[in-house]
Amino acid sequence: MPEQIRSDEEMLRRVQGEFLEMPGLRLTEPQARRLWGLDAASCDELLHALVEAKFLFRTRDGAFMRIDHSGPVKATLRKRSTIAVA
Repeated sequence: MPEQIRSDEEMLRRVQGEFLEMPGLRLTEPQARRLWGLDAASCDELLHALVEAKFLFRTRDGAFMRIDHSGPVKATLRKRSTIAVA
């Protein structure tokens, strides 16, 4: 296996491990770059690969968090035919 591919896979496992070990970990891209010592392009590629793999999601303010895979929940809302008045 070429050195670069092995290194990329090791970094991917390291990042996943950090998010698994610290529930609620929330990092912006600049914070992630500093934490893992990555350049901007590598960090962007890694984070977006984890988003595409449905391991991370991006919050409205641009931070990355782990998706909690607790299980699917199906919810449906029913329209009320009458309005309840208290």
